Amino acid sequence: MKSLFITDTFSNLNVKKDTSILMMEEVMHLGNNAYQCEINDLFIKKGLVYSTASEIISTNKLGKKSEIALSKFQYAFMRKDPPVDENYINALHLLGLAENKGAVIHNRPGAIKEFNEKIFAVHFPEFIPDTLVSSKISEIKKFYSSHKEIIIKPLDGMGGTSIFKINDLNTESLNIIKDLTNSEETQIICQEFIEDIYEGDFRILIINGKPFQKTLARVPQSGSFKGNLAAGGTGVAKDITDFQKTIGKEIGSILIKNGISFAGIDIIGDYITEINVTSPTGIREIKSYDSVAIEEIFWNFIENKLSF
Repeated sequence: MKSLFITDTFSNLNVKKDTSILMMEEVMHLGNNAYQCEINDLFIKKGLVYSTASEIISTNKLGKKSEIALSKFQYAFMRKDPPVDENYINALHLLGLAENKGAVIHNRPGAIKEFNEKIFAVHFPEFIPDTLVSSKISEIKKFYSSHKEIIIKPLDGMGGTSIFKINDLNTESLNIIKDLTNSEETQIICQEFIEDIYEGDFRILIINGKPFQKTLARVPQSGSFKGNLAAGGTGVAKDITDFQKTIGKEIGSILIKNGISFAGIDIIGDYITEINVTSPTGIREIKSYDSVAIEEIFWNFIENKLSF
């Protein structure tokens, strides 16, 4: 049995933190063969989608590359990090064709194309903070006037990059808005600031439509409003609350219907802020704070052997 992981450059994956690495380890632990490639290693030949993929010898060593049709893998996992740019979208087109030719891909390429991670949450207005998506500075000014404290961020960012808290429309903040909107050419997302962020930004993992029983609480370091671990936040595993479980089940039912088998919902207080579907993380961190074998649970779900 062979599984393919489409990721960023293998040598740049963090062995201690990366969820993709943990998935690869589980594949090999089960006695199966794991392969890795990047999106530029995908190509079409004679109507079939191939990858120039390397077998994973260990978490720090790859074997030689070989051409393998995606339909020859038992599973393929699209784990490339954002930004979801032109190259990313082109790769999804190829993966969509591979799926039509029999490849089994998690998450489904069509779903990743349809659901932008920042905008996807807007599909659930009852669960989100007041939100504006716009490129126009005049609209952003009006939104700021309604709240006096807002968060702005790009639609294709990750890990806490380019996220700004605006609590004064001075020259500096207006320049930030201008830069982020590319002089009103690029839409950004604006949300009312949620004070509960200082209690933690909770990552709820959704595995095959169901919320996992452990969450990752990411607490900002002193003086910061960013809980993202990549931005210096501190992580701790916690039991899922009834409220988080209710939201997770409702959104999970929509996710699985659309072929999204693995997602990460970000919740601050009583609000969803993002729904991550490209390369959700959190498994490694939860495992480091709690002994639960979450990677085994995930893999059994993929094989339809286990429920919780």
